[in-house]
Amino acid sequence: MGQREEGEPAAVCHGDLHGSDGPRRFTIERTGTVDQLPKSHTCFNRLDLPPYPTLEQLDAKLTMAIEETIGFLQE
Repeated sequence: MGQREEGEPAAVCHGDLHGSDGPRRFTIERTGTVDQLPKSHTCFNRLDLPPYPTLEQLDAKLTMAIEETIGFLQE
């Protein structure tokens, strides 16, 4: 693992994402229904995005998921 820049999150090292077992790719999965918010799986470097029909709906749902949620939601 390389040097971290000051203030840089521990999981990021010069643009590479690292899990407990080494480097991992960031992936975006198309899954779910359009009435759902996007979901992040930080342990797996994965973002689940439903198949929103417009960029405006994608923007609205991403904004809501980021700004209107608190903490971890258990399913």
